[in-house]
Amino acid sequence: MKVVVLGAGIVGITTAWELMRDGHEVTVVERQAGPALGTSYANAGLIAPSHSFSWASPRAPKILLKSLYLPGQALRFRPGLDPHLWTWSARFLRNCTAARAVRNTRRKLRLARYSAERLHAIAGDAGIGFHGVAGGLLYLYRSPRTLERGAANMAILREEGMDLRVIDADAAVALDPSLSAARERIAGAVWCPDDGSGDARVYTCALAARCAEMGVTFRYDTQATGFARDGGRIAAVRTDGDEIAGDLVVLCLGVWSPALGRRLGLSLPVHPIKGYSVTLPIGPGHKPPTLGGVDEDNLVAYARFGDRMRVTATAEFAGWDTSHKPAAFEHMLARVRELYPEGADYDRPDHWAGLRPMTPEGTPILARTLGNLIVNTGHGHMGWTMAPGCARIVADMVKGQTPAIPLDGMELR
Repeated sequence: MKVVVLGAGIVGITTAWELMRDGHEVTVVERQAGPALGTSYANAGLIAPSHSFSWASPRAPKILLKSLYLPGQALRFRPGLDPHLWTWSARFLRNCTAARAVRNTRRKLRLARYSAERLHAIAGDAGIGFHGVAGGLLYLYRSPRTLERGAANMAILREEGMDLRVIDADAAVALDPSLSAARERIAGAVWCPDDGSGDARVYTCALAARCAEMGVTFRYDTQATGFARDGGRIAAVRTDGDEIAGDLVVLCLGVWSPALGRRLGLSLPVHPIKGYSVTLPIGPGHKPPTLGGVDEDNLVAYARFGDRMRVTATAEFAGWDTSHKPAAFEHMLARVRELYPEGADYDRPDHWAGLRPMTPEGTPILARTLGNLIVNTGHGHMGWTMAPGCARIVADMVKGQTPAIPLDGMELR
């Protein structure tokens, strides 16, 4: 079967890999000059089923409201004139009940756990490295009160079978000796030994290269603009240069999926949520993190990728703007520097901002429609964790095989 995959981020490339391995003739169409130049470029790097909590929670509306007048909030709302922002936000708020937060968290966790297994299986099958670090992630808390609350919040994940261990500050330092200088700032941590970290862009680029070696066709610098129809089915993808015929089309365009979906009469509830990251060089004498983790009191994530350290924070409801100023990174850098004062060269930051493709529920859209279109989009802040599992599910859909996990909550909506 001839399959056209739209998008060359982590979602599109893993999808292309699985389809190619199943024997399909795959063409990947990407508007950028290469793979992983959008959301996959500089994300947090945490492979973290234990971070599957729904952002739409009972606490979220208050945080978003406070962000209108108080700086430093983890979720920030920036009102604008885009009507899609307001309709999406209304759906997000409808999911901010306790019952829906629990339901959506469980669905995310189920997919994330399956996908983390697939992530490592693909890497082994393809023979690629990605600066992966095993041994778990540390969710750090700075006070006994927040540690107690955080441990209680983790109960839902334990109920679903996650191995989560509440540890004191000494145990946290034993797992990550680089935290020794911050021992007095830490009340304790929740350690998830099954999680890990790695560079999503390195993984995506290496896997794209393997795909090309094994026959996948890549059309970079090519903008998908619409579709040629044959009755109710898609006959070809129209681009800014030509048409690409295919028996099946997979839509993996992240935040750009709704615009193209509208050409087919689809209304996809995916909206860009802006995130910030900074990458720092590690040199001789530095003491970077041994394990990746999250400063839970400040919602600042960090991980080491070889000779680089990545720090990420903030979810900003701000539309399509990816601009940034150094001041936007001051809070996250100050917090991580408290934990790792010699972690990296803080005088040489590489700033970046990207757009997470979020659904109101936090679960991706993974569904077949119009006969020969599969939608695989809306992975939000967990695309790195969720993409490989979704790729295998897409391949199973094409085979007519029942996926390994239930897909409730991932239908078109």
